[in-house]
Amino acid sequence: MLKGHSAGIGDLLRSSAAWRVLKNTYPGAELHLLLLSREPGYPSEELIREHHLLNGFYVVDKRTPNREQKRRYWADLNRVAEQARPDLVIDFEPSGLRTSVVTNWFARRLGARTMGINTVPGRNLFYGKAAPSPRKFARQRGLKWPLDYTERDFVALSALGLVRAGCPIELHETEAGRNVRLALRRKHGLAESVPLLGLNIGCGTPDALIKRPDLGLLSELVAGLQRDHGLRLVLVGAPFERAINEEFRKVHAQHSNEPAIDLAGETTISGLTGVINACTLFISTDSGPFHIGVAMRVPTLAVFRWDNREHFHVHPWVRCCIIQNSEPLPPMRRAAEELLEWARSSAASEGEFSRPRLATAE
Repeated sequence: MLKGHSAGIGDLLRSSAAWRVLKNTYPGAELHLLLLSREPGYPSEELIREHHLLNGFYVVDKRTPNREQKRRYWADLNRVAEQARPDLVIDFEPSGLRTSVVTNWFARRLGARTMGINTVPGRNLFYGKAAPSPRKFARQRGLKWPLDYTERDFVALSALGLVRAGCPIELHETEAGRNVRLALRRKHGLAESVPLLGLNIGCGTPDALIKRPDLGLLSELVAGLQRDHGLRLVLVGAPFERAINEEFRKVHAQHSNEPAIDLAGETTISGLTGVINACTLFISTDSGPFHIGVAMRVPTLAVFRWDNREHFHVHPWVRCCIIQNSEPLPPMRRAAEELLEWARSSAASEGEFSRPRLATAE
């Protein structure tokens, strides 16, 4: 499986629904993911390398500004070919020449069958079998444009006659995550009966700041949920997001006397799976941890600043709220209560443990 776009957590995890459909259709198949990246060493690689649906994950630096790097690029691809030995290569990228050339190279190098997307006339010549363009795919199935991000991988899979049929993305708690989860309560003196509310403010990079909601609004929401359901607040984030978490804690002190546990920079991406898995409710902005919560089937409330529906997930354990800073609190609070009710009524836990029972709001 060939990808050549973003190395972001959400972008890669979105593909797991396609991996699941492939596994369900071909139970004996090994799935290997090759990412052609301009950012090798990106934090998401740790998480995807451990993904339970993948038999192999390879990252090749696609930056080739000089002869030496071009030589290394093709040497790395050759190593991937020798390790994975694919019988079928699927190019999931809807456009661009690089992945088309690499897919065709695999066919000539190993005799592999190939599939890709015929977005522009002539691109189908690189593949043994080609899917229609994304826009044609959307029209044929009556899907809204732009396509939901998870649905985009099913453009390529349509060449095999495979459909998503609502399949969600998925992720298991890793071994590192399990260790973090078990240590969390011991370190902070939390009884097993105390339910946890996770909050990822995130959006710490300059280009993502615009996606961050008003901290006062988030604090009001969290304080009300803490008061009515006995939830203990756990903040997560990357090391460079410690400052925004500290700013939130100062704002939150005006609404709640309950101290928050700040884990920003305290766990790896893999370890974060354990923190999120421990939560009875997880609230996040549109960033990587949002997709981790969804993939782990933890009740997840995502807060968006504008209508960005191709980023949404639509499942019973997810609510996506579009909230302007000037809007009132109730839409988010109703969504959170619906998720807590789902948590109460859910018949089985997705993890290795049962989440703490919630207090009933009076």
